[in-house]
Amino acid sequence: MLREKLKRKPRKSPITDAGHRDGTPRSSNEVSERGWSQGGVSFSGANQTTRKRRICVSEAKPFSISRQLVWEAWLLVRANHGAAGVDNESIQDYEANLRENLYKLWNRMSSGSYFPPPVLTVMIPKSGGGQRRLGIPSVSDRVAQTVVKLILEPLVEPQFHPDSYGYRPGKSAHQAVEQARKRCWRYDWVLDLDVRGFFDNISHELVLKAVRRHTDCKWVLLYIERWLKAPAQLADGTLEARDKGTPQGGVVSPVLANLFLHYVFDEWMRRNYPAIPFERYADDVIVHCHNEAQAQAVWRAIGDRMRECKLELHPEKTKIVYCKDSNRGGSYPEEKFDFLGFTFRPRKARNRRGEYFASFSPAISDKATKTIRQTMREWEIGRRSDKSLEDFSHMFNPMIRGWITYYGRFRKSALYAVFRPLDFALVRWATGKYKKLRYHWSRAMTWLERIASRQPSLFAHWQLGSQARKAE
Repeated sequence: MLREKLKRKPRKSPITDAGHRDGTPRSSNEVSERGWSQGGVSFSGANQTTRKRRICVSEAKPFSISRQLVWEAWLLVRANHGAAGVDNESIQDYEANLRENLYKLWNRMSSGSYFPPPVLTVMIPKSGGGQRRLGIPSVSDRVAQTVVKLILEPLVEPQFHPDSYGYRPGKSAHQAVEQARKRCWRYDWVLDLDVRGFFDNISHELVLKAVRRHTDCKWVLLYIERWLKAPAQLADGTLEARDKGTPQGGVVSPVLANLFLHYVFDEWMRRNYPAIPFERYADDVIVHCHNEAQAQAVWRAIGDRMRECKLELHPEKTKIVYCKDSNRGGSYPEEKFDFLGFTFRPRKARNRRGEYFASFSPAISDKATKTIRQTMREWEIGRRSDKSLEDFSHMFNPMIRGWITYYGRFRKSALYAVFRPLDFALVRWATGKYKKLRYHWSRAMTWLERIASRQPSLFAHWQLGSQARKAE
């Protein structure tokens, strides 16, 4: 008994600069294992001594941001992959020190001291010529933007127009094209709108005004404003200040763009032209009208509205199109338009009685066809004599299936001609690889056709019957 009383009492741990166990963190290096284990989240990699010394208390922060929310944002960013930003830090590099990186981000966002780095700006070619500016935020900044998106999107999503399809959960480009097809059968005219440099010319003032209508959360407004004003870093390393626009490529940019156009266009159309339907996918807009005069009047009104909101319709790409078919036999300068990679124009169709007629309907566009064929040429199949057909199948089938899945949704037969050059490339490859086929093009073509009939699943486009059928 006496021995038990005389046992040495455990020494208290020394007081740190943080004050006490539940004190305010001194730096971004002070984080506990317990702090990142809420909700089943845990990280590994820190030694035991470091875990004992770290503390993390959200109550001392001016902004209440859940660490679980930061973790969920990271999972989404990791799943989307993406390139490195201005710091050249890849997803793998960021994940190598994940615990420290996520804590620093949470600590700075919670304290209001997070400032986004410059956005790496790269130029990518447009399908119709010219170049488009693409902004690539750093991995850490993408996580921060995703945190804000997870808060903002549920607030604004229920308010969006049902005919707004771009970058929305449960909405797709195929749904927009399908709706446009149905309405083109009912309305004789289409107003094809093109907003010039939309993402580069969005008004910061109007975007923030729209956001404030849905939330008064101080840190959401604070960081959105900082992202809008974050400079762009060009290819030569120079920084470019931004007083308008939002980077096309940022995580939060699609939500801001949709919210901006919701008030600039969708709600304005609902108030002023409730009987005129439209489909909008981001800044691609199709408006349906009963006659040409109505289309002209709506064009002028929308142009005025865009200028009022500091935007501009492209004078050459915006046009009025006549939806010609068997029941609408007029002749006009514009009788086709492109929408989301599909060309709408009169096409031969067959009714239930087997009779042919002209239908105004979508199929893969000429621009998309040109892009696909250019990509297939870059594969340089004819020069890869060290590869086998099975190798080509593993290398290129994922991309081929993606094209077929998207562009084959409407009028799949139009894809036969798109992939015919790929078969020709395989024939050229065979004439160079096998001596018995050298200088015998027709023999090589027959050889490939036999393989396609025996193994139609070897290449995804063979299941379309591209070797056995001719394009319409």
